Amino acid sequence: MNWERYIKDFSIYLKLERGMSINTVKGYTRDLKKLSNWLEEHNIEENPGKITSQTIKDFNHNLATLVQPATQARTISSLKNFFLYLLLEDYRKDNPMDLVEAPRLGRKLPDTLSVEEIDSLIAAVDRSTAHGERNRVILETLYACGLRVSELVALKMSDLYFDEGVILVTGKGDKQRFVPIGDATIKLINFYIDEIRVHIPVQPNHTDTLFLNRRGRGLTRAMIFTIIQELKEGAGIKKKISPHTFRHSFATHLLENGADLRSIQLMLGHESITTTEIYVHVDRTYLKNVLEEFHPRSSY
Repeated sequence: MNWERYIKDFSIYLKLERGMSINTVKGYTRDLKKLSNWLEEHNIEENPGKITSQTIKDFNHNLATLVQPATQARTISSLKNFFLYLLLEDYRKDNPMDLVEAPRLGRKLPDTLSVEEIDSLIAAVDRSTAHGERNRVILETLYACGLRVSELVALKMSDLYFDEGVILVTGKGDKQRFVPIGDATIKLINFYIDEIRVHIPVQPNHTDTLFLNRRGRGLTRAMIFTIIQELKEGAGIKKKISPHTFRHSFATHLLENGADLRSIQLMLGHESITTTEIYVHVDRTYLKNVLEEFHPRSSY
């Protein structure tokens, strides 16, 4: 049984039994092929059932010279999951990853935008065009609901439950959650639907897609990234930002205005509260103010 077959079986397991998204499965596959390609380049004939810990250590040392620590750590994580799967399926009796260490990574707090910076980005939108009006609604929705960009482009007309004040969001691993949406954002989306989208020649397989391009097809994540980069230049913002920055900012601003982490966790769709803590970027001044306001012995 060769590497290709093992990797294919593993990808099927991830999709069907672990419920992982296509993009996540592709990431695992890409990382595993790094190892199989390296073995082939070095004429090492060890299949997944027989590969030794020393061979993987050699691969890891080589990988460290080629990629950033974060990429190396992710690759090692993929390999650990792969060999755990092999143990589970009785393809191996031992785990060659037991003695393989990934680089230690410190937590990197994500960049966020202030409310004023978000306002300036939205103000930079050219609203004299139909797609400009659409872009404004896209930014407002990203920020108002804390969506991942993949969740935004996947939004459907049938996901809008405005009477209940929520939208149905499909996140990682096709897991769904209801996210509250404010009246101001509902009004903007309805404007887009009634005044902009109605004039677009919608392609047959995109009749339920909310945000469309000029040709009546769904937007891609890359398109959203490009829109934000162009607006960033117009707004004079120097930070390195992406669609995900709006998600970070959403969580940060909620926390700063008194929301609890558990509520933010549910809205973001995080399985673990620890993940939410990483996303929420608060400065020491804010935390000091919280302590002084709420701790009974902060002052006498």
